Amino acid sequence: MAAAIDYSRYRVPGDGSFRIAEAATDDDQGLTEDAADDIKDRNEDRLDDLQERLFAERRQSLLVVFQAMDAGGKDSTIRKVLGDLNPQGCRVYGFKAPTTEEREHDFLWRIHAHTPRRGIISVFNRSHYEDVLIARVKQLAPEELIEKRYDHINHFEALLTDHGTRVVKFLLNISKEYQLERLRRRLRRSDKHWKFNPQDLAERKRWDAYMEAFEVALQRCSTPHAPWYVIPAETRWFRDAVVSQILVDTLEAMNPQFPPPAFDPADYPPESIR
Repeated sequence: MAAAIDYSRYRVPGDGSFRIAEAATDDDQGLTEDAADDIKDRNEDRLDDLQERLFAERRQSLLVVFQAMDAGGKDSTIRKVLGDLNPQGCRVYGFKAPTTEEREHDFLWRIHAHTPRRGIISVFNRSHYEDVLIARVKQLAPEELIEKRYDHINHFEALLTDHGTRVVKFLLNISKEYQLERLRRRLRRSDKHWKFNPQDLAERKRWDAYMEAFEVALQRCSTPHAPWYVIPAETRWFRDAVVSQILVDTLEAMNPQFPPPAFDPADYPPESIR
């Protein structure tokens, strides 16, 4: 029997009981790297088929959200799990500090413009959750406004769901010690210098505040229609296998189907085509 992954343990319950200090940062569920790679490879083939069906059907869409602390592995997860999908049907968007124009609108304005149209998978590398994470930690908005944003986010994700977009969200969970190791690696290797930002060190000093902000956001915004999964991200081959399995199961639950042809195939025998 092929190895399997139990990812239910990583799903954040919607009852407010989630505690980030209790969430694993490193796990492999007893799998070997080869077994996990076999799962990921199998899932990549299935993702390719499901994406084609989703694109052809053009009735549903999928929004995948990734959040993590700096050096948490968002880029590599997206590349390794979703990098082989047909780019015609998959879009990746990164959200950094808002522009002047974006700051002149509500916080969801720039996000909504990049949500997937029917048939498309959109991937957010950081997302609307920055406005209850960094905005909370750095006090970039009034506390009473940030408090309202959790409901705004839930209503926004419910709106997307009601219009045919499935939402699944991943926090790639690492420890402070692991982050330090990865930041040092960026400085040791000249080919990784481009990934190092001295500002990351200032953000690192706010680690506890960010953990509190993540905990509140996940407590308040993990819903049946838009669940959060806290993925142990330090063993990267296991991380990739888990994320790929959740995406496969999500798309299979959506059950996209090839549409019926707008013609009668019997009228066009293959041998008659010249």
